Amino acid sequence: MPMSDQARSLAFDPRQLAARPVAVKFLFVLAGTLALAAASQISVPMVPVPITMQTFAVTMIGALYGWRLGTLTVLAWLGEAMLGAPVLANASGGLAPFAGPTAGYLVAFPIMALMVGWLAERGWTGDRVVMSFVAHLGANILCLALGGLYLASMIGAEKSWLLGVAPFILGGVLKSALATAVLKGIRIYSGKASLR
Repeated sequence: MPMSDQARSLAFDPRQLAARPVAVKFLFVLAGTLALAAASQISVPMVPVPITMQTFAVTMIGALYGWRLGTLTVLAWLGEAMLGAPVLANASGGLAPFAGPTAGYLVAFPIMALMVGWLAERGWTGDRVVMSFVAHLGANILCLALGGLYLASMIGAEKSWLLGVAPFILGGVLKSALATAVLKGIRIYSGKASLR
């Protein structure tokens, strides 16, 4: 379904990636995987799941790149991890993280990028700060739900809630607020902000 003119004017594409050549998109995917790897190393070690800036980076990639390129970028980053590159939290890589306690969260990451990117393309970002916050928070909740469900299959529902969901709720809210503020700043800096 094509976007209306109003939705198109609200769409968030600060780098005009949709119109760029494939080689430029490839470079953005590479840069995005590097940003995701760096965000993964900003970590507070916890057991069984560390607190990282991964979810912030995943939702930002979705919002800035759009749902197609954002999802592709996150999948490329996860592919790098599967091949053994130390791009996940605590410089981990290989197949073990995809079978261990973090597997549900990792599965959620491309879905998060898709969700936020799709909503951003429909104006849920930039000037519309409440909608932007809701998009990022919704993606974080989805990640916690999928990650918590998988973790529950390994350690039980109560422990999963206590170790894999509850400690991350405040962080999800704060990272959603940070993403919203950064995207509003990008909109202002690019000169396309409204006075709403």
